[in-house]
Amino acid sequence: MSQHLMKNIDFAKVIEMGSLVEYQEGRVVSRTLAQGKPLSITLFAFDQGEEISSHSASGDALVYLLDGQAEITIGTEKFILNKGETIVMPANVPHALLAKEKFKMLLIVVFSLS
Repeated sequence: MSQHLMKNIDFAKVIEMGSLVEYQEGRVVSRTLAQGKPLSITLFAFDQGEEISSHSASGDALVYLLDGQAEITIGTEKFILNKGETIVMPANVPHALLAKEKFKMLLIVVFSLS
């Protein structure tokens, strides 16, 4: 029997990615798909007005919006992302996310192996 490296997702099945995480009023909801040393993959659903305050991560973080609109701050620069758009937040640079309207995102963080 093989060990699966991903979790919380069906294998060998076509899935609409956004359906794996649902909006909840007044909350940020997450679903981890993979977590390890080289990378993490997490889905998020943000209700309108919800946010993750400024913080840094030790890996480069790619955000892909599956739905809605987000304001992402990287360092001191603000970016507005809409469904289908992506941005990379560099490692060790403070960043924050704010739901201008409710949004869903796929977050992939790649960490150094050294």
